[in-house]
Amino acid sequence: MNRIFGSSASKKPKPSLQDAIASTDARIASIEVKVKKLDGELARYKEQMSKMRNGPGKNAIQQRALRTLKQKRLYESQLAQLAQQTFNMENAALTTENMRNTMATVDALQASNKEIKKQYGKINIDKIDDMHDEMEEMLERANEIQESLGRSYAVPDELDEEDLEAELDALQFEEEEEGTSYLADINKVPDFIDEPPLELSETPTHEAMKATG
Repeated sequence: MNRIFGSSASKKPKPSLQDAIASTDARIASIEVKVKKLDGELARYKEQMSKMRNGPGKNAIQQRALRTLKQKRLYESQLAQLAQQTFNMENAALTTENMRNTMATVDALQASNKEIKKQYGKINIDKIDDMHDEMEEMLERANEIQESLGRSYAVPDELDEEDLEAELDALQFEEEEEGTSYLADINKVPDFIDEPPLELSETPTHEAMKATG
């Protein structure tokens, strides 16, 4: 029987909140078209009454205008209700979406918390401290080795800076004296020459040699 006539389980699913919002928006659009049409009729009745004198004809048009206006007010009331319904449904949809996002965030945080606890449970703080102590000891040994390799040989342990400066000044003074004596003895005759050489102006000319000859 269920295969022939179907069962309640094969019924169409209930419309979702988004389907209800879309349906309500369609109804609002339809009523807005009707209100716009009634506005056109009211404008036409108003124009007709403005051209007519008081009397039965004008009163009849006025009655039509009142009925049209009453119908317009009913449609406008429905529009207000539908607009409020749409607002409520959209607010509910937004709240539902926010709740889903919140639950997803909570689930992600819980999973992350479990993973963090799992990973931190594998860490041994004592081993980390021992590793730091061992590294510190190795660095100290390395520094001691560098200091040992950097020792100076045949150098006094303590040198007075004032003595070093005085020695440096003495060296500079000796260099100045050596330079001065060298310049002063440029024209000095070597020891192996008995007589100093004549200057160019003192060399005897040809006439002077004839006179002496």
